[in-house]
Amino acid sequence: LKRGEEIKVNIVDTPGHSDFSGEVERTLRMVDGVLLLVDAAEGPLPGTKFVLKKSLELNLQPIVVINKIDRKDARPHEVLDEIFELFLSLGANEKQLDFPIVYSIAKQGIAKTELEDEGSNLEPLFEAIVNRVPPPPGEKDLPFQMLVTTIDYNDYLGRLGIGRILRGTIRLDAP
Repeated sequence: LKRGEEIKVNIVDTPGHSDFSGEVERTLRMVDGVLLLVDAAEGPLPGTKFVLKKSLELNLQPIVVINKIDRKDARPHEVLDEIFELFLSLGANEKQLDFPIVYSIAKQGIAKTELEDEGSNLEPLFEAIVNRVPPPPGEKDLPFQMLVTTIDYNDYLGRLGIGRILRGTIRLDAP
């Protein structure tokens, strides 16, 4: 990243289980890329397969993050092979198979692109996001349109619509 350049990254977490399929699908329609977070010891779990399948169907660009590489039972090379096999079994296209890999120790705030690297912060993860996830599409000058994925209520704010702005802008006009 260029020094002094401000970039806002919104990160949305999805449930990693097919029991929440509707929520996963609604959430994935609000994003432009996917961080596939996989434990360096456990490897891809059944929920990983479900979320990745839905992500690939939406043609989202994945970034693979292999976390907990500091565990005694970590096996990052084998886990990467399992992840690649999972991508193949789910029919990932050539572009999706060219995913960047970030190795991390999230608890310590460390990310790196090579296991041998020292790593002292999360900058490699943010660089991967900025370099691989496209900016959101949309045209600010067109009339406002929003994909509402969740409706909620808050005692202080009232009714809430949570979603993604597809075009136009929205602002709070002071009375």
